[in-house]
Amino acid sequence: MAKKKIRLALVGVGNCAGSLVQGIYFYTNSSVAEEQGGLMHYNLGGYEPSDIEVVLGFDIDSKKIGKDVSEAIWEWPNCAYKIGDVPFMNAPVLKGPVLDGAPEHLRHYYGKDYFTVDENHPPVDVAQALKDNNIDVILINLPTGSYEAARYYLEAAKTAKCGIVNGIPELLASDKKVAQGCMDAGVPILGDDWKSQIGATIVHRALAKLFEDRGINIKKSYQLNYAGNTDFINLVMRGETKHVTKHDAISSILKKDTPIAPGFAFVDNQGDQKTARILIEGTKFGGAPVRLLLHLEVEDSPNSGGISIDAVRCCKLAMDRGLSGAIEAPSSYFFKHPPVQYTDDECRELLEDFIAGK
Repeated sequence: MAKKKIRLALVGVGNCAGSLVQGIYFYTNSSVAEEQGGLMHYNLGGYEPSDIEVVLGFDIDSKKIGKDVSEAIWEWPNCAYKIGDVPFMNAPVLKGPVLDGAPEHLRHYYGKDYFTVDENHPPVDVAQALKDNNIDVILINLPTGSYEAARYYLEAAKTAKCGIVNGIPELLASDKKVAQGCMDAGVPILGDDWKSQIGATIVHRALAKLFEDRGINIKKSYQLNYAGNTDFINLVMRGETKHVTKHDAISSILKKDTPIAPGFAFVDNQGDQKTARILIEGTKFGGAPVRLLLHLEVEDSPNSGGISIDAVRCCKLAMDRGLSGAIEAPSSYFFKHPPVQYTDDECRELLEDFIAGK
């Protein structure tokens, strides 16, 4: 019998976490989902959005530590599209270890002070906090490039026997040693790096596969993304792993070795709106040229919210079924760099089979 609440801890109370929290309250019943759309699954294996209970947040920003999650999600530099109001949740934001989660370029960029590291509270023992609060799943939304911090929370979750959902481009679920460590600890892990609900990568994948399936010889392809949130500051300054996850998400489903180049830019006044330009050039019948240039605009953080609301529930389903290690089926559908890459049609079928318990 599935437990009706999923006790969730947010690792990083930024824009992505804020979108998820708002979405949990927005989709309070199935009629909202039917009228508004935006969910891939209202009921997922017996769990509805309102069954996700955010219990704790971990952060290092002085403006967020000690506040309720319902308050912290509105603090600058959070700038996500507002989905709706959130009631007081009785979910405190605790201070985690700083490690490499506070690079200088995030503290001061373009003359702005984005955040200051809290100096009034010592870091908590994260593993103990997870145990004390009976956390089921942790959701990692740390700044891109947080190699040490991501692994610290991973180890804490293993100690506390929590499931792990990794939304950032640190290779955890797709690292065989890390996945084996999770299996040995008896905890499931999903990841790595959100594949947006409708974003540049999923659209680029679909178009590139269409070109190849229709006999087009792709000569060159690129994807340029720009936005004005703190994630894009990080992508510009230390986004090496993001280049890997984006490139592999597209190239891995193509039969031929195709030159694909992802790129990023930070544009301050864009806020959380992400713009993507996708180019695919190739030759068709008789060597005749074909060129596609696509312009896509999306609100960035709700894109992850539409995925994380399902990924968290799939992680809990895995726990209910006694599964551990890298959970391949949902990871392949929800993330850019899963343990195993499949085409999107295959991913979808694998996901639905997983939810159904097949």
